[in-house]
Amino acid sequence: MDDSELDVLLRNERYPRSAVYSARWMVDGAMGPNPVWQAEALGGVMRLESGMRVLDLGCGSALSSVFLAKEFGVEVWATDLWVKPDENLGRVVEAGLQDRVHPVHAEAHALPFADGFFDAVVSIGAYHYFGTDDLYLGYLSRFVKPGGQLGIVQPGLAEEYETLPPPHLAPYWHWDFCAWHSPSWWRRHWEKTGLVTVEVADRLPDGWRDWLQWNEACDQDSGTPGIEAEMLRTDAGQTLGFTRVVAHRNS
Repeated sequence: MDDSELDVLLRNERYPRSAVYSARWMVDGAMGPNPVWQAEALGGVMRLESGMRVLDLGCGSALSSVFLAKEFGVEVWATDLWVKPDENLGRVVEAGLQDRVHPVHAEAHALPFADGFFDAVVSIGAYHYFGTDDLYLGYLSRFVKPGGQLGIVQPGLAEEYETLPPPHLAPYWHWDFCAWHSPSWWRRHWEKTGLVTVEVADRLPDGWRDWLQWNEACDQDSGTPGIEAEMLRTDAGQTLGFTRVVAHRNS
């Protein structure tokens, strides 16, 4: 597909900051639903200021890290297990951000940082891979200064279900979707520790439409119809979308 055609398919008025970034750059670097849109949605409800130190945990190809550094002037440690630092450094250098985005290779349970080092931690499309553990927040929050913020955006449910999957989604369901949860589930999961106070726990407005728009554009670009887009059309937002959670670390 021509890059200009892809730009048209991925125009989304809900994300004006993202609109200045190349659709081809986003599609070629993404490892799931558009991380740049999700980073913009998270940045809209977090207090990110120039000079802050931010951990981008599970950053994938560091697209979200580049976006946050450019748009908010923060310094980002782009940390991922699956993508090697030299790969991400190439993207960082292309963006001219080698002084503000630092690629790191680390597993989420073995982070090489000092306690209280970060002003904020973000995780986009990755936190459910490790953060459903009751004890994980206790580990992660120690890297954030008292009063500092933690924010996540990821696939989620409108509400919890006694039996999964909902019948209309049974043909599409993968067992690991069991890690997708509702905003209220995440609020309880975090606040029961007493370590943080949740400020935002919501479904991203029209998140399912963003997810579908992204998948349809990627499918058209690749020339291969995807089962995920079919799942989202079938559900039409009644169950699936993006869960967004922001909290601050208690003193």
